[in-house]
Amino acid sequence: MPTPRAADTKERILEAAYACVARWGLSKTSVEDVSREAGLSRSTLYRVFPGGRDELVAAVVGWEYDRFFARLYEAVRDAATLEEVIERGLTFAHRAIAEHEVLQRILKTEPELLTPALTVRSEGTIALVAAFLSPYLERHRLAPGVEVAAAADFLARMVLSYMTAPGRWDLEDPGQVARLVRAELLGGILPPG
Repeated sequence: MPTPRAADTKERILEAAYACVARWGLSKTSVEDVSREAGLSRSTLYRVFPGGRDELVAAVVGWEYDRFFARLYEAVRDAATLEEVIERGLTFAHRAIAEHEVLQRILKTEPELLTPALTVRSEGTIALVAAFLSPYLERHRLAPGVEVAAAADFLARMVLSYMTAPGRWDLEDPGQVARLVRAELLGGILPPG
């Protein structure tokens, strides 16, 4: 386990890297830029991130990814029903992604730099979202033949997909979100009626 000082240094570097990426983008952010922004020497940065720029970029993407999911969890953690969890989660996540200036900029200008980092994390994210949804599914009577694990995996994949690509659905409209959740996402999972 890193010492508190080492953890503080790592956090300082991640915050500085994020600020640099916000300012110049992923491809134009250098180790020197991050060192200067953090007020640390390059050797300190390389001690924390011995893999250099590639490791640093992966770490800052992961750091922001984790922060996003922590905020998402806060938005849904007190929801009483499965429907409410999914509705709140979709609405929050879609808005957060759409309003995230840095993410939107990178997706438009340098998606090839971001996609590998997100792809590596995607299976873990699906598993985490499925694990979060499982207790809600266990409280529901499910349609005949539907197993909790399979339903949770399906819902996790679909929710993550709709967060970034809602298709014909307006995720700003609570009525449309409710219809999406009840008709398309839960339609085959919960029994009719």
